[in-house]
Amino acid sequence: MTVFSMRDFANHEQVVFCSDERAGLKAIIAVHNSNLGPALGGCRMWPYASEEEAVRDVLRLSRGMTYKSAMANLKLGGGKSVIIGNPRTQKTPELLAAFARALERLNGRYIAAEDSGTSVADMKFMAQYTAHVAGLSDKPTEDGMRSGDPSPATAYGTFIGIRAAVKEALQRDSLEGLRVAIQGVGNVGFDLARQLHEAGASLWVTDIHQDALERARSELGATVVAPDEIFGLDVDVFAPCALGAALNDQTIPQLKARIVAGAANNQLAEARHGVELMRRGILYAPDYVINAGGIIDIYHERIGFDRAALIRHIEGIQDNLLEIFARARKEERPTGEVADAIAEERFGK
Repeated sequence: MTVFSMRDFANHEQVVFCSDERAGLKAIIAVHNSNLGPALGGCRMWPYASEEEAVRDVLRLSRGMTYKSAMANLKLGGGKSVIIGNPRTQKTPELLAAFARALERLNGRYIAAEDSGTSVADMKFMAQYTAHVAGLSDKPTEDGMRSGDPSPATAYGTFIGIRAAVKEALQRDSLEGLRVAIQGVGNVGFDLARQLHEAGASLWVTDIHQDALERARSELGATVVAPDEIFGLDVDVFAPCALGAALNDQTIPQLKARIVAGAANNQLAEARHGVELMRRGILYAPDYVINAGGIIDIYHERIGFDRAALIRHIEGIQDNLLEIFARARKEERPTGEVADAIAEERFGK
């Protein structure tokens, strides 16, 4: 495997392979671009089928963070990290400490936060060994306080983004009666489902974890379907909220939804799939634009948290999306291409 020649390398500034045999650590840290500031992005722990799959994932995620921060007008660069392993069975204090020491050696070029397979508690533990973790501070909410977990902010931004996409594609402001298929009801997906349910939407959900499905069924009245059934449902919105590459040659032909808008990163398996969605008349909300609430949350924690300012910043996701939709319509270009062009103008590619 040659990293430099990989299609997803995309001019990364730095890719670091980290290992600690005693702790069982195998990890990769990728810094894509630091023009606007230090690279900030989540640390994912996942049982990748191969090292090549892990490298490809971290490169795609890291690049996405550069574009996400630029589109959200943050003074941050883009980076990401992955730990190879099953977070339910292989995550140990020794492994987290070893990864934190690897972070510290980068001296702040990359700052980690929670992601799939890691938690705020993990970040707080790692903070004993490195200063370069974020998303730790408790924050005020309408109901009291919540932890540093940025998931609620990600879910809220995605909800705002779905509202913008519905306005663009369906010419309606209300979500009452909207039919939404959600792929993945973990922390972000479930909170998004809750907000949609409260807005009057009907929900269909799938997930690899049965307990998450039972919660969505019992608390939100969602209809549970098998993972391979979620794509072909007769719904208005398909919301990918699990891992990436959900939109590919096999799944796009199944879609009946008019809108694809969800919280997952790297939803398009390849850039050409954005062209295919446009060809089929499906409005795509670029993933790194609609799911930017989490990084916005962490950024505000770093600059001095003000809840009202955070909410205003997250709600700006709607304006970003409406600008992208309008330009894509006028220029007859895929929304992802338009979003990339705007982001590149901002981070100075």
